[in-house]
Amino acid sequence: MSDTISTDLKNLLNLLQVEREQGKKVVFTNGCFDILHRGHATYLRAARDLGDLLVVGVNTDASVKRLKGESRPINNEDDRAYLLESLACVDYVIKFGEDTPHELLSHIRPDILVKGGDYKVEEVVGREFAEEVILIDFVDGYSTTKTIQRMKETEN
Repeated sequence: MSDTISTDLKNLLNLLQVEREQGKKVVFTNGCFDILHRGHATYLRAARDLGDLLVVGVNTDASVKRLKGESRPINNEDDRAYLLESLACVDYVIKFGEDTPHELLSHIRPDILVKGGDYKVEEVVGREFAEEVILIDFVDGYSTTKTIQRMKETEN
């Protein structure tokens, strides 16, 4: 982890400790969230409804590029984090530079780890650090990749 993320993580862990001392249940999910759309919002609201607060891990630009290809991300990590932080259902956002949130989850240790319905529980990275793993179905027809494809098609 970079020094900036490490400092952010320390701050987040301190905040979560206070929240947990108040009996709050921590929910965690993660993703690239490159072009925020209705599917993301629906998913994040459903995740938040599972506990008392929602922590969202967002991939850094370098990580998105490795995972999605050289043309991604469309929106930079600061803008993506800002948009996520602006959602009422999101309590905390933390950026991570690895391809998976495994290391991040080893520190956060959420009560509930949430992933999309395209996963199987046994495939969810970091599941050993959560008390429970819950899969949430995606909203049909919403995908950042499909949105980018539609944009390219309308250009031509």
